[in-house]
Amino acid sequence: MGDNRFSCSGNNASNARDSFGIEASRILDACRDRDCFEDVRVFLTAVGEDLITRTNSVRVKCAKLCGANIVTDPIQFNRGFFSVNIKFYVNLVFEVCVPMGQSQEFEGLAVLEKRVVLYGGESNVRVFRSSESEGFCSMPEPVCCAKNKPEAVVEVVEPVVLGARIVERCSDCRCCCSCSDIPLQILDTVNGTLVECGTDDNRSLAVSLGLFSVVRLVREGQLLVQATDFCLPDKECCEPDEEDPCSTFRKMAFPTSEFCPITSPVTTSNGSNGSSRSSRCCGNS
Repeated sequence: MGDNRFSCSGNNASNARDSFGIEASRILDACRDRDCFEDVRVFLTAVGEDLITRTNSVRVKCAKLCGANIVTDPIQFNRGFFSVNIKFYVNLVFEVCVPMGQSQEFEGLAVLEKRVVLYGGESNVRVFRSSESEGFCSMPEPVCCAKNKPEAVVEVVEPVVLGARIVERCSDCRCCCSCSDIPLQILDTVNGTLVECGTDDNRSLAVSLGLFSVVRLVREGQLLVQATDFCLPDKECCEPDEEDPCSTFRKMAFPTSEFCPITSPVTTSNGSNGSSRSSRCCGNS
């Protein structure tokens, strides 16, 4: 395999360091959280609605985030602080046992809501940027009167399935919205058309999910950094050897860590509990 490490040489021979101004996103506030969403109502297709009326056994085979909606609003009488309202859309694949000892799969959609309060700073400026479509005779874009708000960035892992159960009425589970409130792009990720919750005599499906997330507020800022002058990479581009794929495969490092199960937790240097590969695995020193 080729060397993928990046190195470069400056335009001048001395590579003297100098101060440069850059524009970057500055993190003003951030938080991490583990949320447990219990008994969240699942929007089902007509097939799913029919299947849960004929079974008492259901399990979640797969849960995958398919989108999120993030809204940032300033908090009144608390200058500089903003509420970040997040809706996570989770696509779920279920399996149920039907008569005659058979199993059948169907899809559903769950909506998880989360709200945090973070400091986003204050700014009284309005930012305008040029675009390629602008020209001498082009019409100006409409001017937004809103102040420059911070940008919310959310990082989240795939949800952890904690349980699923069939409830007799929709009122028994948390219904945060209706099908009409779900964006069309999210609805397209489900195989089938979702239906609204029926009468009180109908069954519905509820799931419990765990979610690990990190939320931060950032603003564009100008920073002064120490760096070398503009540089070009030293490494030359090379084409892969398509005629001998086995030769390329033999040069790959053996993934020893993938074959080593985690057998016991260890204590890291900061005192927190972590996990490590078993020292008895072959290839470890």
